[in-house]
Amino acid sequence: MAAALLRFITCGSVDDGKSTLLGRLLYDAGMLADDQLEALRRDSTKRGGAALDFALVTDGLDAEREQGITIDVAWRYFHTARRSFIVGDCPGHEQYTRNMATGASQVDLAVVLVDARKGLLPQTRRHTYICALLGIRRIILAVNKMDLVGLDADVYASIVEPYRAMAATMGIESVDALPVVAPEGDNVGLRSTRMPWYQGPSLVELLESMDAEVAPPQHFRLPVQWVNRPDQHFRGYAGTVCGGRVAVGEEVLVQPGGQHARVERIVGSSFDLAEAFSGQAVTLCLDRELDISRGDVIAAAAQPAPVADQFGCHLVWFGDAPLLPNRSYLLRLGTATVNARITAIKHKVDVNTQAPLAARRLELNEVGYCNIDLDRPLAFESYADNRELGGFILVDRQSNATVACGMLDFALQRANNIHWQHTDVDKSTRALAKGQQPLCLWFTGLSGAGKSTIANLVERKLAAQGFHTYLLDGDNLRHGLNVDLGFTAESRVENVRRVAEVAHLMVDAGLVVLVCVISPFAGERDFARRRFAEGEFVEVFVDTPLADCEERDPKGLYAKARAGRISNFTGIDSPYERPAAPELHLNTEGQRAEQLAEQVLAYLQERLG
Repeated sequence: MAAALLRFITCGSVDDGKSTLLGRLLYDAGMLADDQLEALRRDSTKRGGAALDFALVTDGLDAEREQGITIDVAWRYFHTARRSFIVGDCPGHEQYTRNMATGASQVDLAVVLVDARKGLLPQTRRHTYICALLGIRRIILAVNKMDLVGLDADVYASIVEPYRAMAATMGIESVDALPVVAPEGDNVGLRSTRMPWYQGPSLVELLESMDAEVAPPQHFRLPVQWVNRPDQHFRGYAGTVCGGRVAVGEEVLVQPGGQHARVERIVGSSFDLAEAFSGQAVTLCLDRELDISRGDVIAAAAQPAPVADQFGCHLVWFGDAPLLPNRSYLLRLGTATVNARITAIKHKVDVNTQAPLAARRLELNEVGYCNIDLDRPLAFESYADNRELGGFILVDRQSNATVACGMLDFALQRANNIHWQHTDVDKSTRALAKGQQPLCLWFTGLSGAGKSTIANLVERKLAAQGFHTYLLDGDNLRHGLNVDLGFTAESRVENVRRVAEVAHLMVDAGLVVLVCVISPFAGERDFARRRFAEGEFVEVFVDTPLADCEERDPKGLYAKARAGRISNFTGIDSPYERPAAPELHLNTEGQRAEQLAEQVLAYLQERLG
């Protein structure tokens, strides 16, 4: 029986010879066609070498060839007489750690290269740590460029033993090591005759015999990808089994809802099945109709998955903009997509030493241990037990870019101890008693734009008409509720979060709330909007040119910012992201505050009755 397909990556420091090794590996496996070999000879000659430059086989980007480094993960398929492989050539430079993490998340084995002349480098430790973090438990250590150290066995031993000790501290269960000379193919496809002191297998032999597949999770789990209902006679729940097995007649549990049912039918790609196993894509039909949707998990009733909405997790940050606590992101776990906030960065990890470091943000390629909060509970597993239900990504709500990958560790205890308490008097009852429709008017704009002046006029006129109102002014709140916050990007995010929560409570009390905060980031304004029911949030953009705001400068803040006495000042050295589609756009040029207030009141006339 042929060995299973093996997925692995090559990684290591810059110029350790990863691309050369992989190119030589493909060459020795006979996977380079005649035209590819001819192109390789031609390109190698152009670069001034007489021998074949095997790095050119995988360094496909122009930038990679110009710089002599790997930037993106280059995936290649190849096979030998005994096995098939998919291999990724991962970048070595620290700048491209996110690319390397992406590659490591998809494989079960890593080939880590070390330059025999340089020994173990910080980047070696970095890549080994990322591999361990993403669940790789088997490593092949290839000590390359042995010809440049005289094929010395002592040099080889001085690298292998310390590496094995280091890997063991990270949870790496197995390290196989071998000395190689990649360009000449020593110990790559065939065992080298130049290093008789090494009696082990070649790299190809190691890969062919490697049993590196991660054992699938034991308990049955099927994240629902699609509710299949072609007509009124058929309802099935399609997905890929990511753990255990299930058979017709067995009892299952739908999570997070907790509904029980029995499997009535298992539909495969071509015919019905008696049972389904991990890795199979199937459609389950149950013995009763249940409210199940994409993102739910069908699990074994006897071994249900844990359910929570707050977790401890590791994050590898991919975003060019930093991770800021309490900023809202989309989280995709399995087939579910929910809103998420990083409530705390417990520490970031120095990936070169694994030392925990205090941090208020995570920058590009940094790793941190964080607490995360979701807007609804999800069925999950720890990443160590189930990659599919423990690994997630974070997506920026504005750009739709993937900004992080994460590994769930455990549910926070308070997630299971805090529950919503029912109250008989609700928002509609309070609003009815006040005879009005609750609403939040969110005034945003630069400092000095006129937000507070306009909002004050609007509230005065609403109060005169008998409406129950409250004005939350950002400056006033910084004397009490937000007295502990500064003006860094992190503090601005938290400032808006607190104000939004207070405004939400006041709307729940039946009030018309007017909020005046600069709220410079679109993501935080979107977070505020999502705290309210449809139609309860009105974004009012007070659009005043920066020059006009500076000329007014009622508090003298612009002058201080220009003089360097205030840092992180919006419009000067901190950005303001203009609203894309506010409900009200107040252009202040040539208009008095009273006129702008009348525009707001005219908009509200129908809304408030």
